[in-house]
Amino acid sequence: MEYAKPWLTVEEQVDRLIQKGLDVEDRGRAVRVIEAVGYYRVTGYLYPFLEAEEYVDEAGNSKVRILNRYKPGTALEHGESIIDFDRQLRLLVMEGVERIEVAVRMRIGYVLGRLSAFAHEDPACFTQAFTRSDTDGPDPKPSKQAEWLARVKKRCDSSDEQFVAHFREKYDDRMPIWALTELLEMGHLAVLYRGMLQEGAEEVAVAFGAPTKKVMGSWLASLNYVRNVAAHHARLFNRKLQNAPSRPKAGAVALLDHLNAPDLPKGAWGTYNALAVIAYMLRFIDPECSWAARMADLFRAFPESHVLTVESIGVPRDWATLDLWQEWGCASLTDTARDIHEGGSCAGTPFDRG
Repeated sequence: MEYAKPWLTVEEQVDRLIQKGLDVEDRGRAVRVIEAVGYYRVTGYLYPFLEAEEYVDEAGNSKVRILNRYKPGTALEHGESIIDFDRQLRLLVMEGVERIEVAVRMRIGYVLGRLSAFAHEDPACFTQAFTRSDTDGPDPKPSKQAEWLARVKKRCDSSDEQFVAHFREKYDDRMPIWALTELLEMGHLAVLYRGMLQEGAEEVAVAFGAPTKKVMGSWLASLNYVRNVAAHHARLFNRKLQNAPSRPKAGAVALLDHLNAPDLPKGAWGTYNALAVIAYMLRFIDPECSWAARMADLFRAFPESHVLTVESIGVPRDWATLDLWQEWGCASLTDTARDIHEGGSCAGTPFDRG
């Protein structure tokens, strides 16, 4: 089907919103809002305010149809307040993921560097799935390791960092893994981590409170996705994550057990799940970090309305009582993680195998 809707002036776009039932008290303000963020961004944030009706399809299945009009009482201010909330949410997510990314860089470089200064180039330091080339069939493919090295080489070649120029000029453009990791983004780290051998990967996982390599790999991939959404100023509010973080089995991580609750809004796919993982991992990086407290303040400031509450974005009803969002007084989470890795136990810690 060819798109045939006409181009509309900003004033006509305001009229369209009014025709859909949106309460617009100040047309001048509505024009400024659309000029600042765009019609589709406004309507995207107002999507939960659209009316809906149930219907039965041809197969006899009950379904819900979203209508092209807003629920009574919906005003432009509702969209504005959610846009502001989401802006603050993105900034907090960017800060939290940055802290995790930098710490993961160090830890992966540290663990792989123990094997070899150039472990990233050595197939013996990684799983066969990561180093094996696909030579069968009409379309041979290089190994995941080779693809990763090629991506990182491009990043190094385009870098203007002084330390990169130093290695480029003095050491034939070869950097040890503990220096190379400083250039890596979360996506690079997630791919490299999945290729690590089990023992080293588990060491990294324990340092961040993850119970298994698989869970840690999922967290890194999910946080990379969430960071990219935030970095491109896309909507995190009410978003179904295409790459949701794995939820540890019940009892494996006490602070995240609530993610397995059957009544958790939005199931396993909402943004809240990534926020919970960020808050949890940051406790192992910096126990005095205020990130969780500031996120809790943002939850409290959610612009509730006749349609939305903070639960609408996947936050549990009892979130304020959860230990995850409370102040954490333990200053030795690294020691706790080490004790657990060596087979000990620490009842009441954030990383509790149950």
